Amino acid sequence: MNTGFVVLQKYLMTPMAKISQFKLVRAVMAAGMASVPFTIVGSMFLVFNILPMTFTGLQGFFESTFFKVSDLYMIANTATIGILALYFNFVVGYELTKIEAEETGLNVNALNGAMLSTFAFFMTLPELVVQNGMISLINNQSEQVINGFRMGSGIVRLGTGGIFIAIIMAALATKLYFLCVRRNWVIKMPETVPLGVSRSFTALIPTFVIALSVIILNGVLVYFGTDIYSVIAIPFTFVTNLTKSWLGVMVILFLIHALWVVGIHGASIIGALITPITLVNMSENTMGAHIPFAGEFNNSLVIIGGSGATLLMTFFIAFCAKSSQLKILGRASAVPAIFNINEPVIFGMPIVYNPYLAIPFFLAPMACGTLGYFAINMQIIQPIVALIPWPSPIGLGAFISTGGDYKAIVVAILSAILALLIYLPFVKFYDNKLYKDEQKKAEK
Repeated sequence: MNTGFVVLQKYLMTPMAKISQFKLVRAVMAAGMASVPFTIVGSMFLVFNILPMTFTGLQGFFESTFFKVSDLYMIANTATIGILALYFNFVVGYELTKIEAEETGLNVNALNGAMLSTFAFFMTLPELVVQNGMISLINNQSEQVINGFRMGSGIVRLGTGGIFIAIIMAALATKLYFLCVRRNWVIKMPETVPLGVSRSFTALIPTFVIALSVIILNGVLVYFGTDIYSVIAIPFTFVTNLTKSWLGVMVILFLIHALWVVGIHGASIIGALITPITLVNMSENTMGAHIPFAGEFNNSLVIIGGSGATLLMTFFIAFCAKSSQLKILGRASAVPAIFNINEPVIFGMPIVYNPYLAIPFFLAPMACGTLGYFAINMQIIQPIVALIPWPSPIGLGAFISTGGDYKAIVVAILSAILALLIYLPFVKFYDNKLYKDEQKKAEK
């Protein structure tokens, strides 16, 4: 096991620690966290709207009451999930500029960076085509493309499908902004000019440079019969498809817990990389897909009680452990565990760098992930269509996120029991060891 820890440190912890410090990764992580209130609120309205699909007895009541004003309240969904790419784009641009200013001392303004990112992103939204030697906006009523904008419940490219482009355009816009400032390609105003006016003129030349760059990029791609969305879709579709497979889900769960075992918050690092993908998958589920790994799949059906799926194990050591160390730790950690907070257990038992508990810490979530994956894949339960707060207690998150499927509660409970069965032999062995050590110390 010591050799295993060394291998994880060398080949996983070190590279992942470096990746987590990339400015773009930190900005995407911040964007994911900032978008949480919007995704949860938007999801709640969606769940409310699809309840009659699960509880068919409510159909008549909803049609005579709530559905008469559904276009009114579903605006909340359109203005959150429907434009999620815009939130990501704005926050990533803001955070990248803020990080650059703080870490390099470059005289750039975070709000300018965010607005320039939004400007660049909006320039990629319209769909263009070359016709009769001219570049024109696409108008196709049958495909609902109006003046270049593909429409669904809102503008399609502003939704979850545009998140990857939103991030890329934020990175491009801010890089050009930083380049202009470093080269002094800015209009400097006298110190007597109000700060707001000065900032607006400072961003004037960067705005022109960004506009020209995106126009050239769009023009070249349209000339070759494509656009940036189609180009970026090639690698990102491949990555997204990996998350739709059981093996891909297992790799993600392994990486999260391998990082935890060597002391790094695996959920945060891997979460920053996969959040855009899980949001895209969740959006596809709302349109009829049946993708298991979507939304808060992990917190709803897999890591019950926190990373490692430690909920029932925490209650086991609280009431059944022989050693005082585990018993006291379990009782102190029981309430947080109900809300998927288990750092006290991870660092208190500890699980980090602990050869007695590392194996079940890997195996339990992977087993629960397998159960949850195939429960959705085989359509035993409904797919995840709504985002729920990650601290949601066992069963509640599964029920809400699947649009009110009561069978999801059963799967969540079975996952917790499965995880406990995997932990039991290892925890008992570790508990006995600690108990014997305590007895020896007491005798001395």
